[in-house]
Amino acid sequence: MCLSNPVRIRRQVRFLQRQFLQEGGLPFTNILSMEHISQALTDAEVTWKDRVYPPLVTLWVFLSQVLSQDHSCRGAVARLIAHRLAHGESECSALTGSYCRARRRLPERFFSAVACQVGRVLDSQVDPKWLWKGRRVYMFDGTTVTMADTPANQQAYPQIPTQRPGLGSPIARVGAILSLSCGSIVGLGVCRYAGKGQGEVSLLRKLWDILSPGDILLGDRLMANWANIAMLQQRGLDLVSRLNKANRKADFRKGKRLGKDDHIVRWKKPSSIRAVDRATYQSLPDFITVRETRIHVLTRGFRTKSIIVVTTLLDPEQTTKADLAFIYRQRWNNELDLRSIKSTMQMHDLRCKTPELVRKEIWTHVLAYNLIRTVMAQAASEHDIQPRTISFKGAMQTLEAFQPVIEFMVGRNAELRQELYDQLLKCIASHRVADRPDRFEPRKRKRRFKLYDFLDKPRNEAKLDMLKGVKEK
Repeated sequence: MCLSNPVRIRRQVRFLQRQFLQEGGLPFTNILSMEHISQALTDAEVTWKDRVYPPLVTLWVFLSQVLSQDHSCRGAVARLIAHRLAHGESECSALTGSYCRARRRLPERFFSAVACQVGRVLDSQVDPKWLWKGRRVYMFDGTTVTMADTPANQQAYPQIPTQRPGLGSPIARVGAILSLSCGSIVGLGVCRYAGKGQGEVSLLRKLWDILSPGDILLGDRLMANWANIAMLQQRGLDLVSRLNKANRKADFRKGKRLGKDDHIVRWKKPSSIRAVDRATYQSLPDFITVRETRIHVLTRGFRTKSIIVVTTLLDPEQTTKADLAFIYRQRWNNELDLRSIKSTMQMHDLRCKTPELVRKEIWTHVLAYNLIRTVMAQAASEHDIQPRTISFKGAMQTLEAFQPVIEFMVGRNAELRQELYDQLLKCIASHRVADRPDRFEPRKRKRRFKLYDFLDKPRNEAKLDMLKGVKEK
């Protein structure tokens, strides 16, 4: 790492810290520390020249880009120019070429290291009151993102196989492990949408080593297969999931009865498991012991009337049937968190034109998401509430409004700046998720789309038809 101007580097780190309340007497102020950033730069073997776009400036501009509404490079560079002029520095070029080249120079592992470090440090420092029965619960689920339709992106992340060439967009599958207590992303993987070894279960198996013995994994029915449960138990992890009825049926007449629709059974090892090699298969036990519980959903308006929960939490006194119903229902937070980063932060359609930059863009979204979650945790700690009761969009909007004022207060009265931080956290804590127990809505749209036909042929062919005056049928 080049440290030709350590004073400027520390100033850049402090600027990043101020933008996300990482200074003063607030809680969680060591999440984005100088040590963590320096270690990430060193591990990624980053070197640079002391010019307009050193790594930390590039990182801040990239963060401002993913947090803005238009996501444009032009707007991000304009914000940098305004920042430089406000601090008495010379202006830089308003063209985006230098900034885009700076993003390409930074290694992908630098972005991933900083993003994951922020999420894991935040999760490790949460208030014990935010945990479930004193244990850390993590959720896993997958989603998809599309990106710019370029040859490089199509080669790395091909469009859906059923689409005609030229009509689809490159698509990637993203799988994330999230903390139930604070919502931070502690691990993330990216792969193709289709193909062998490209599914959600395969992504989970690449990520679950970041979990510690004693942790609980909360997943959907794809996770509830014999191999997953056995390998999770070998790692000292517990699973709470839904029974995959495509692979197994529950018979509550068998096994050790714990109560009505609640029993412990043994699952025999399958004759073959395609996802593991022979040595791994032989190392797995002949049987695994699981608990199956049927939970009835009595709320009107819900589509599902009963579900069967599969878990390795076998003690009915420590974990009652009601506890399993409660914790499995918390899995909905996984869907809300993915919605926050995809819809609220607009990560569903990525703008970069090469696969490496696409992954960097994903990691920058994750970093911004984790930093916002840090501010939400600060507000929750200061006002003695649960982080899950705070609106993510409200926190994001409030932080965006306060950031220019925070920067304006640099070098001024420290007490006033602390008062500004306190007011910011108070505003964020006031944006609570409404108490809407058992809410349900019709799965229909009210607003009509514009009456344009779908593009049913490659764009260049459609433009040629327009030049030739061919009319649509």
